[in-house]
Amino acid sequence: MDANAALPSEHSHSHVFLGEGHAANERRAWIVIALCGAMMVAEIVGGLLFGSIALVADGLHMSTHAGALLLAALAYSFARRYAADPRFSFGTGKLGDLAGFTSAVVLAMIALLIGYEAIRRFLAPVPIHFAEAIPLACVGLGVNVASAWLLSGGAHGHSHGHDHAHGHDDHHGENHERHEHDDDHEEDHDHHRGGAHHRDNNMRAAVIHVMADAAVSVLVIVGLTAAKLFGWMWMDPLAGAVGACVIASWSFGLIRDTGAILLDMTPDKALAAQVRRAVEAEGDELADLHLWRLGPGHLGAIVSVVSRGPRGAQFYRDRLAGFKALSHLTVEVREAA
Repeated sequence: MDANAALPSEHSHSHVFLGEGHAANERRAWIVIALCGAMMVAEIVGGLLFGSIALVADGLHMSTHAGALLLAALAYSFARRYAADPRFSFGTGKLGDLAGFTSAVVLAMIALLIGYEAIRRFLAPVPIHFAEAIPLACVGLGVNVASAWLLSGGAHGHSHGHDHAHGHDDHHGENHERHEHDDDHEEDHDHHRGGAHHRDNNMRAAVIHVMADAAVSVLVIVGLTAAKLFGWMWMDPLAGAVGACVIASWSFGLIRDTGAILLDMTPDKALAAQVRRAVEAEGDELADLHLWRLGPGHLGAIVSVVSRGPRGAQFYRDRLAGFKALSHLTVEVREAA
């Protein structure tokens, strides 16, 4: 093997497929961890000093969310640190989706635990210390609202894939930089509409964690207030059951979306159809198309074309240049028999 084979050349290219808001989202995650951690310590220490088991319990509950946020923050840090590591063939952009999937599984377990506790309290009601429980739920709601506000800047990540794109010409054995190309009929479908492949699922999972806790806090406040004012003790477990269903629904959506990315499912069927139309616009045949997500705002594509004329891979790369999310494009051309 040539000793210089692994050295970068003028044709080398970046495999950094992190979202546009990666650094800002990482900072937000660490800030919210500090907030939740401070609240957790204050509740546990305060509960031990003042003999309140409710404060200790809520502090331990807060620790689960601090742990989920820590997972998100570490995923951001790891992805950034190893973004250029050649061991990752397609970069570390999907690490956030792996963290989001893990957080979604944890959320599903929390929903099951809340549902179990709600059913248990329906069958065997327990005395409620309203003087402690209601203010505690209000404080928890405040912390979660503040956390959601801090995180919200990156929750829906319109991290549009900037063009560090490159192509591989499997037919001619050359690499070419992508050229800007204006196609009136072919522009990246989701570049303008904020499609799912732009979404930062790591931040989405962090936001869902604090939103789920906020939703439960609201339901708990309503249930406890009704129980205190009208003696409706069944309202507290009912609020818990409703909260469990809401969290389970959010968890399912996150598992479905992140699982599809981790399994390299086609991220956008409409976009795939547009790619097909662009390639076949002049009578050629798209023999094979693989489209998958590399990271927030970045897609990879392998395009195999049966050409009706003497056209090289660069011709098709130019036709696809209007799809800004295609950050890693491989084109194979075969001449029609």
